[in-house]
Amino acid sequence: MLATQALSATLPVSASARLTTALFAGVFGVALLYFAAFAHSDALHNGTHDTRHAIVAPCH
Repeated sequence: MLATQALSATLPVSASARLTTALFAGVFGVALLYFAAFAHSDALHNGTHDTRHAIVAPCH
């Protein structure tokens, strides 16, 4: 934890960089769920389907 505090004190991250990172992570995560939902592998599709139910996302 001390190393993290020292690093953040020496390398400030701008708000736009944080927003860009958050948006990229969100879009990437949604893309993974979307493409896995239409995968031909039953295990991959069912795992994604259960995840969508767990996060209360519509899927039917």
